[in-house]
Amino acid sequence: MSATIENLLSENRLYPPSEAFSSAANVDAGEYERAAADPVAHWEQQADRLDWHERWHTAHTWQPATPLSRGDAWTAFGNGSVESDPSAIGMAPADFTGLDVDGEPLLSIPSAQWFVGGKLNVAVNCVDRHVGAGRGDVVAINFEGEPGDREQITYSELQRRVAKAANALTALGIVAGDRVVVYLPVIPETIVVTLAIARIGAIHSLVFGGFSAEALKFRVEDTGAKLLVTSDGQFRRGKAVPVKANADEAVAGPENGVNTVEHVLVIRRTGDLTPELPWTPGRDVWWHDVVDTQPDTHEAEYFDSEHPLFIIYTSGTTGKPKGLVHTSGGYLTQASWSHWAAFDAKPTDVYWCTADLAWVTAHTYVLYGPFSNGATSVIYEGTPNTPHSGRHFEIIERYGVTTYYTAPTLIRTFMTWFPDRLPGEFDLSSIRLLGTVGEAINPEAWVWFHEQVGGGRAPIVDTWWQSETGSAVIAPLPGVTTLKPGSATFALPGLTARIVDEQGEQVPFGSGGYLVLDGTWPSMARTVWGNPERYRDSYWRKYAAQGFFFAGDGAKYDHEGYIWLLGRVDDVINVSGHRLSTIEIESALVSHAHVGEAGVVGVTDATTGEAIAAFVIPSRDISAQDAADPAFWATLEAELAAVLRAHVTREIGAIAKPRDLIVVPDLPKTRSGKIMRRLLGDLVDGRPLGDTTSLQDETVPHRIAAILASRP
Repeated sequence: MSATIENLLSENRLYPPSEAFSSAANVDAGEYERAAADPVAHWEQQADRLDWHERWHTAHTWQPATPLSRGDAWTAFGNGSVESDPSAIGMAPADFTGLDVDGEPLLSIPSAQWFVGGKLNVAVNCVDRHVGAGRGDVVAINFEGEPGDREQITYSELQRRVAKAANALTALGIVAGDRVVVYLPVIPETIVVTLAIARIGAIHSLVFGGFSAEALKFRVEDTGAKLLVTSDGQFRRGKAVPVKANADEAVAGPENGVNTVEHVLVIRRTGDLTPELPWTPGRDVWWHDVVDTQPDTHEAEYFDSEHPLFIIYTSGTTGKPKGLVHTSGGYLTQASWSHWAAFDAKPTDVYWCTADLAWVTAHTYVLYGPFSNGATSVIYEGTPNTPHSGRHFEIIERYGVTTYYTAPTLIRTFMTWFPDRLPGEFDLSSIRLLGTVGEAINPEAWVWFHEQVGGGRAPIVDTWWQSETGSAVIAPLPGVTTLKPGSATFALPGLTARIVDEQGEQVPFGSGGYLVLDGTWPSMARTVWGNPERYRDSYWRKYAAQGFFFAGDGAKYDHEGYIWLLGRVDDVINVSGHRLSTIEIESALVSHAHVGEAGVVGVTDATTGEAIAAFVIPSRDISAQDAADPAFWATLEAELAAVLRAHVTREIGAIAKPRDLIVVPDLPKTRSGKIMRRLLGDLVDGRPLGDTTSLQDETVPHRIAAILASRP
């Protein structure tokens, strides 16, 4: 069997940068060579963009995961920090093999540090220094609530609000190193309290406000949080939805698990619209009682560069979520520079990243990157089709958004809502730059986004990165990079991404394999909270000999060396010895006019080992009555199946033709827009569904199951 992933889909359209954009771009082509000559010096230069209370004495240290000596392995096994062969229990030290349960050498825990000895305050860098530089009257946040309420907050006002919240946290007993879980919608208070947590040196963990009590409970208990910040309710799809009961269930008490929460801080968001508010006196406190009454000045402390800033949980697409720990100085350095460089951030920009604030994209490219650069941002609380499907375009026009950064899943949804063109009543002429994040964008969706939203003039910054990397790793530099629809192009300056085979050898151009990162970088996660062994084994074990970080994604080079993401390697399908990427098959399906979105998985097949099952969302308006009828979807499947199988065969070959083609109203996705293909495979093969706590909508698998059950 081939050790690489087959390269099936080709894309030859080119979009070079305009002369006007290139001449004014923040970064020029020489940055790649300058950074490659000395990556550590490159990152020191970017760190100097921040305000440091004390400068670092050592720019970078790195201890990779290396095989332990037999003596060190015995010590590690004895203290429980490695998992070795169970037969080693009771064994004499002289007889200990030093191998793990798979017969591989036991490895040390890797450890990276950046800007060692440096001290800074992250919130001061994001707020106070702009006020001190005379930019206090600049708008920091344009807030649009789903019901239509709006608020404009300057940097001076943001400074006052963060100071009040920091004083309130201290009054509630929160000190540096304590964990605070934030379970809120996209509202200004979410930003305020997050920056306040950072300001006092506590550690925040944001949880999507639509997650279940079970998902919240796991994160509260895993972090050992001392404080939970939530709201009485939130607006979702045009309705006021109570959420305080979920928060209460997550912190219900020791009888339901380990619970360290001392207070629940509650923001009044929906008020009388959600009147049944559970309340525990002594534990629960109102934001307006505790925060709004505090002084609006706060004396900042300064913390080590490696002081933990936040814990963010992986989406759980393949198992139990991991709590990734990001630190202060290195993370902020790369978040700030990558926002400035990749998004060509200008003082006059109005920037909108549509990610929920609990997603890592919003940590880096709503909170820390833009605010550290003094940007003016838009945040929107609601769903993109409330009360109408053009809400996002209405917001772009209202605030004069110049940079719009969103997920391919939303772009594909827009394509189903507006299959021909966007409504003419919205003026999108302010847009000068577009961005995508979350999954690889299909080429046809890329072109639609460029032409319909970008007016055929705005470059698209297609970014690849993860919660683990902390900031963008592979992305074009607008003004420098010639773009290809669907390709994230190349690693940013100061970073090295490679595509390798099973043995760690780089594959030739035109081939696919495993995406790895060579070396370390400032914004990388330092560990998994409470489980450094899982950090080592998840990311560093596979290519420990080469020192590569294994991202878990497949990718390919085209013949010019552009990088194309192929999705999670767990999603690669092995059909009769051919290793096929789900992303390429999905892209072929989406290129058909009848398909708005597609999710492809490998399923059990007695003949080929694995077969391809494709779930497609049609690009047509469907009434609520039809959508609820499984028989309707069976009729659509009969209409489309043969046509779409033939289309895939024409686009990329007969080997990629789906065995099953199921038409569905929606796909199971995380809040960040990633399709949980694992669940689709479970549904087809009749397995129990795994962890679903990260789903944006937990009803989707059940609706798909009903459609599958109705098929002949």
